[in-house]
Amino acid sequence: MGKKRVTLTDIANELNIDVSTVSKALKKHPKISDVTIKKVSKVARRLNYRPNDIATALVKGRSNLIGVMVPHTDENFFASAIRGIEEVAKKKGYNITIFQSNDDTSDEKSNIETMYRARVDGIIASHAMETHEFGHYQDILDQDIPLVLFDRFNDAIDSDVVAIDDFKGAYKAVSHLIDQGCTRIAHIAGQLSVHIYKERYRGYKQALEDHGIPNEENLVVESDMSLEGGRKLTLTLLNNRKKPNAIFASNDYTALGAIQFLQESNIDIPEEVAVVGFSNEAFTSYVTPTISSIEQHSRKMGKIAAQHLLDQISGSTESSSAKRPSQKTILTPELIIRESSKKK
Repeated sequence: MGKKRVTLTDIANELNIDVSTVSKALKKHPKISDVTIKKVSKVARRLNYRPNDIATALVKGRSNLIGVMVPHTDENFFASAIRGIEEVAKKKGYNITIFQSNDDTSDEKSNIETMYRARVDGIIASHAMETHEFGHYQDILDQDIPLVLFDRFNDAIDSDVVAIDDFKGAYKAVSHLIDQGCTRIAHIAGQLSVHIYKERYRGYKQALEDHGIPNEENLVVESDMSLEGGRKLTLTLLNNRKKPNAIFASNDYTALGAIQFLQESNIDIPEEVAVVGFSNEAFTSYVTPTISSIEQHSRKMGKIAAQHLLDQISGSTESSSAKRPSQKTILTPELIIRESSKKK
């Protein structure tokens, strides 16, 4: 049997006073004497009393809790973004509760329901890879709950957005490979139905076109963005009649998988095949060879997302009935050149 939760009534019964007096004493109400406040506080500590945050939220209309949902918490990009969110939120007296969707739409919907029940004051999210229909996000907006989407977003949802310029990041990566003398550049793409991967593919194509290099469809493959996916798809690409001499991967895990397979096949990196990833995960500067990648400024992204949300929350308490227009912040990506693509 679990231990019964201590309530205000338990403290009141112990001291033989009214529940309302206990409540006011715990809040140090000016009409309650210092003696009573000390007695109530002492009993509350002894009984290990913890306030019911949801009940408090119902009374105050505010929980000071922000829901944060990401596809995976074990990726450096999302972990760093969460850190940025928390830094800003805590300074304003907000706590965050973290959920991961595991890139599964049903988990995503379940997480949102849990956030509703927890009465969060707002939600910051990066949607699941599987999600192609966004009605559950529209429901958040329809209930007037502040929402910010970051990194992964969909134009069908009229929410605040904080993201990187994925097109520009891909364009920079591919242009760099061309500058290194690469002319057959393969692209291990993410699911092209997802906005960020569609934009990275668009940047890849535009860089080829601007440099007079034909876009060959057999050099573009879609991946699940896993390390193993990178390994398997590199084998597929090397089985082409005309092999690629560079690979641009839509994330660093697939880039690492590609590098592992190339190393096992005794293919020199970057002289025979150069590789560039995307996201600048922490491991990219520690593996051999170190991996060139696109820095997404994830911590900064998290900070801006949190500020957007707090601005919405603050605006929702104002008396003006005018709806605040949604805002989009697009950050500039940075190309980090390392051993996997820099030729001698």
